Formats: sequence, C-alpha cells, structure tokens
Amino acid sequence: MFISKIYRTFASRKQINNIKKIQYYLKTIMIIVPLKEGENIERALKKFKKKFEKTGIVKELRKRQAFSKPSVEKRKQKIHAIYVQKLFLSEE
Repeated sequence: MFISKIYRTFASRKQINNIKKIQYYLKTIMIIVPLKEGENIERALKKFKKKFEKTGIVKELRKRQAFSKPSVEKRKQKIHAIYVQKLFLSEE
C-alpha cells in the first residue's frame, strides 16, 4: 500500500498496476521453511529458493511484462511440440 503511494508520483499507471500485482502475489503466497535445531542457514536458503522457484512468480511476472499475441503463443507451442516429438522419435 505504502509503496504504491510513493510510486504514484514517479510511475505510470501501468507500472503502478504491476506493483499492485507483485504486492498481491506477496500477500497470497507465503513460503514457510521449517528449520531443525542446528541446521545450517545456507541449507535453509537453498530450500527457500527451490520453493520460491516452484511457485513460478518470477516466470509469471516476466511473461506479463510484454504482451504477445495468442497466435504467436500457439506457434511457439507447436514448434516446441514438434521438437519434443523429434527427440522422442530419435531415442527409439
């Protein structure tokens, strides 16, 4: 809430909406990493990073930064499907 008030003077409406989306994601997703007694902090950070990556927040935000037409998305999916199919056929 406070961040968006500060950015209103410096940011465009699109940037403010992106900030609001980020704040929404941060509020709705809470990653909990239970620590055992005597466990190393580096190991806990590694677990946190892994869980955070599995949520897909960063991937989703990067995807939303630029609009791509649905036809382009379908074309990419088809090309990828053909590539995967060729890999499976070459293994057999």
